[in-house]
Amino acid sequence: MSSQKNEADFVALLNENQNLVHKICRMYTDSKAAHDDLFQEISIQLWRSYDRFEGKSKFSTWMYRVGLNTAITLYRKEKKRIDNGVLHENTPQLIVQEYDTEIDEQLDWLYKKINSFSEIDKALTLLYLEDKKYDEISETLGISSINARVKMNRIKKRLKEMINDRKDG
Repeated sequence: MSSQKNEADFVALLNENQNLVHKICRMYTDSKAAHDDLFQEISIQLWRSYDRFEGKSKFSTWMYRVGLNTAITLYRKEKKRIDNGVLHENTPQLIVQEYDTEIDEQLDWLYKKINSFSEIDKALTLLYLEDKKYDEISETLGISSINARVKMNRIKKRLKEMINDRKDG
């Protein structure tokens, strides 16, 4: 397979699944500029590791894994500057969809609460909200399916308590 075909396939897959990257960015950033920088960095990391994608899992599962690892690594180290590497000059242009940052108050509140979770709980919640099955969540996060279920039940309980506190407050 030619390098150019790989690039075209990659860009098509990224275009098709880019909302997953936007959701990761939403969970790990708090401004449009940071969101855009993280989106670019995840895209670059996906491209750099695309040759190693063997197709043993869904592209979206692999994309989540790379995206979450990139976000966690960048924000754990609290990097101020994100490497703005350039995709191969012959790569077809990625059509970045405008991400609607005007969300309602409840969704914004929920994201803020989820953002306060540990890195693993945050990632688990994001995958769960994407309706991923526990097998896929466990594969993406590198934990057992049982552990993912137990953690998610605890997260649900914690979120219910937060929602009830909000209603009472």
